[in-house]
Amino acid sequence: MDQAREPAFVEDDGEVLDSYSQTVMRVAAAVTPHVAAIEMTSRRRNGRMRMGAGSAVLFTQDGYLLTNSHVVAGTERGHAVFADGSRMELELVGSDPLSDLAVVHGRRPKVPPAEFGAAETLRVGQLVVAVGNPLGLAGSVTAGVVSGLGRAIPVWSGNNRRVIEDVIQTDAALNPGNSGGALADTHSRIVGINTAVAGAGLGLAVPINATTRRIISALLSDGRVRRAYLGLVSTPIRLNPSTVIRTGQREGLRIVEVLPGSPADRAGLAAGDILLTAGGRPVSNAESLQRLLFADAIGQPLDLAVLRDGAESHLVAVPDEMTSNGS
Repeated sequence: MDQAREPAFVEDDGEVLDSYSQTVMRVAAAVTPHVAAIEMTSRRRNGRMRMGAGSAVLFTQDGYLLTNSHVVAGTERGHAVFADGSRMELELVGSDPLSDLAVVHGRRPKVPPAEFGAAETLRVGQLVVAVGNPLGLAGSVTAGVVSGLGRAIPVWSGNNRRVIEDVIQTDAALNPGNSGGALADTHSRIVGINTAVAGAGLGLAVPINATTRRIISALLSDGRVRRAYLGLVSTPIRLNPSTVIRTGQREGLRIVEVLPGSPADRAGLAAGDILLTAGGRPVSNAESLQRLLFADAIGQPLDLAVLRDGAESHLVAVPDEMTSNGS
């Protein structure tokens, strides 16, 4: 009787593991030089020091780094240390708590900048690699998959609670100090900025997409982001077949809450409405609406196509400017 052979899948699994390992190592080698550990400080009126620490990603040749707003909150200056040991002094350029993004600047570094990717291309199950400085351990690398897309996490601005929407969820292990670090795809492009640890096995990252690129530009030019404010909370919804045929859209935004006295309230929007278009453009996720609500939309009439009880109607909202106290 012939001796039993080892199952073929054992060798195949080994080949897959080798390919996986090689991919992670390649991405880590490419991304790690662009990620710095940062420490930021500011002296308070009572003489005590306010300190913040985390990671940051170099994204320009002249020394601008992207990090989290909560990492630099209440600070003004600090320093960055790169994986090669090079160090540079930093100053805060601008911070936006509502996206949890901030920009800091130092002298021209020795290392080249990272390449931004497009989070819009991500798919659930896709391999991603996180690089940061958790627990003070510089250049730490973890890998995992995109566990979910379109997530939302709460943030506070003044006395008001808001959410950062379209957040990337990953099972790549993240720990304190990873905040502000890079989330990269398999092409070594930065698709997200790691922002929070929501629980065991759950990491979140602010996506690099059209909206966040606009936020970064505003921080570079003005040090802050002016936003238009509608005052509604929404969630994506798939439209039923008859609505798809009638409108030509497959998705819309179901309004979960309308804040009293807000522009959305004044326009007549109500919870349960389905928002189809804003300014004549289809809206199917939070980003598609948010990209319309920057400075140039403040005080300007915004036409809204809404589905209510199966019937389509048009309303007009006039967005206010979002302020730190929530209006």
